[in-house]
Amino acid sequence: MSTIATANAGHAAPANPRSRVILASLVGTTIEFYDFYVYATAAVLVFPHLFFPAGNETTALLASFAVFGAAMVARPLGAIFFGHLGDRRGRKITLVGALLTMGIATFLIGALPTYETAGWLATALLVIMRLAQGFALGGEWSGAALVATENAPAGKRAVFGTFPQLGAPIGFIIANGLFLVIAALMPSDDPSRPSEAFLNWGWRIPFLFSIVMVAVGLWVRLNLVESSAFENTVKKGKVQKLPLAAAFRDHWKELILGTLYMLATYVLFYLMTTFSLSYGRAATTAAVPGLGYDYRTFVLMMIVGVVFFGIFTLVSGPWADRWGRRKTLIWVTTGIALFGLCWVPLLSLGTPGVLAWLILGFTLMGMTFGPMGALLPELFPANVRYTGSGVSYNVSSILGAAVAPFVAVALWSVGGGSPFWVGVYLSVMALITLSALLVGKETSNVDIDA
Repeated sequence: MSTIATANAGHAAPANPRSRVILASLVGTTIEFYDFYVYATAAVLVFPHLFFPAGNETTALLASFAVFGAAMVARPLGAIFFGHLGDRRGRKITLVGALLTMGIATFLIGALPTYETAGWLATALLVIMRLAQGFALGGEWSGAALVATENAPAGKRAVFGTFPQLGAPIGFIIANGLFLVIAALMPSDDPSRPSEAFLNWGWRIPFLFSIVMVAVGLWVRLNLVESSAFENTVKKGKVQKLPLAAAFRDHWKELILGTLYMLATYVLFYLMTTFSLSYGRAATTAAVPGLGYDYRTFVLMMIVGVVFFGIFTLVSGPWADRWGRRKTLIWVTTGIALFGLCWVPLLSLGTPGVLAWLILGFTLMGMTFGPMGALLPELFPANVRYTGSGVSYNVSSILGAAVAPFVAVALWSVGGGSPFWVGVYLSVMALITLSALLVGKETSNVDIDA
């Protein structure tokens, strides 16, 4: 991979206005993550009741999380498909296709029959739509990150790379805020179970609403022009016939490192967003006890934490440009490893400790997630960048996010309701990422047009 003494030397002025670059990378990932969070929330609140046979609640929750994790398996396939298009046909058309795929799949989930009316067909359709969501997200993130970094001004790639990352906390707040409003309008007498109105039709509203957000995202992205990095690749005749083969042949080390770089981020991400909602709402008297909060109280506490997620996602960009991606992430990943060992002491302090746990976890999430928008694209040259960064990001989703909620619930159950082993699991994953960072090299001096 070509490197130069100073970042972005020789980088042509971006063809897209900076405001358009920021908006296009931010709006698209906000919509994609909104769609993903809507499903994640429903996987905890609704789907165990509506799409699986009545029986053991823990088994139904694990089955719901298994379907949730199925999307992570589809994500690398989406990364390969959309990465091929993005490296051969351009970033713009590929991003439009990914956004449409996600939007249609999410909308259709809101129209699905339930297990009571359609039996296993309803469950099968849910799995298919979930796979389509994962397939779409597999192509979305890397394209948005490339739009941001390939159009960034000199010395600001990490700053611009945080804007697609910012879509995660914003999407979380919109999705959970909407669920919170609907739940408040349809209150339940049983804090462990949504109301009948919510189960009958209220849960469908966030899924159906996604079509409006997709229309806005399409309008923004259709006004983009291609980045100079891709245009230069075309002019030089460097477009790869098979970008995936070229990435594995010439950049297999970068693929492995990129995958491991994201591992701790993914595990932390889904423990703090999906597992925490299950653990926070589980009754203290249940067979597998939790914190015993009602849904609205705990989601409001999560939203407070996610505000810190957003703030520190933005803060991490200037840090990564000033001190380098590698050094910044080494310190943050060390913090994640230590955080995993603090779960039980924090959670034993009652509500102040639970809130501190959420704020600290989401703060670390922003600090590790933000620099990834620049780091992963910088690992690869322009002619395989969409494929390489997408495959690394999404293969890590299988190793981290696909199994994290499932493993966490299993460890929670084995521990008799204690989160100790769940925290240890996070610490072990962080140590793996830390090892990869210590082996890897700094990428801030990479020529993004090479």
